[in-house]
Amino acid sequence: MAQTLTVFFDDATETRLVALRDSVAAAGVPVTAGRPSVALAAASAIPSGTRKALRSELAALFLPDLWFYTLGTFPGEDAVLLLTAVVDAELLAVHSAVHDVLAGKVTNPSAYHFPGAWIPHCALTPVLSGEQLTAGFAALRSTSPVRAAVSEVAVLDSRSGESEVLVSR
Repeated sequence: MAQTLTVFFDDATETRLVALRDSVAAAGVPVTAGRPSVALAAASAIPSGTRKALRSELAALFLPDLWFYTLGTFPGEDAVLLLTAVVDAELLAVHSAVHDVLAGKVTNPSAYHFPGAWIPHCALTPVLSGEQLTAGFAALRSTSPVRAAVSEVAVLDSRSGESEVLVSR
């Protein structure tokens, strides 16, 4: 996917999540670069008119804190070490409202991010081998839950590296 609607966190949360990545890196496991985040949606393109509608919708919504409670991985060949967020009614309402705005207005939307299929998560690593996953889990086995305060929602473009902040708190 080339563009994602992405949630970023306040400085304290970012510091905590980067420290978790640093713990994984200290165990010799590769980690993701950039700001820790959660993708609400992904598509080949999110047009400017749709971004304007998203900005309006997001400004009217309460953006709840996320609680990263579970350390896990996706099964199969795309196994990354990640923290999954607790899914509650407030988070699902925001996610559903965003997808109502996006419906029929984006190019090639990602089904992984659709309501009912979406798993809100913050990736800590790129795709890992089995041994690397084991080492990553060991490095974080005593991790406490992380309360993640949302600071902004932006559209990120993986081709250009540009981002457009739609709303900030």
